[in-house]
Amino acid sequence: MTASIAIFSLLPMLLSSETGSEIQKPLATVVVGGLITSTLLTLLIIPSVYGWFEKRKVEKAM
Repeated sequence: MTASIAIFSLLPMLLSSETGSEIQKPLATVVVGGLITSTLLTLLIIPSVYGWFEKRKVEKAM
């Protein structure tokens, strides 16, 4: 939820084409990309990898 609010608040900076946007746009792009990547990593990838390792651990114990 925090990441989505940060992304939405950076959208005007990301979509701007006025004076000064040549400095702000790359920063907004990097921050939004990092927020999206870290959110997907936290919600999807890490739990999947953890479940895979736990499954292997249980199978080894049997």
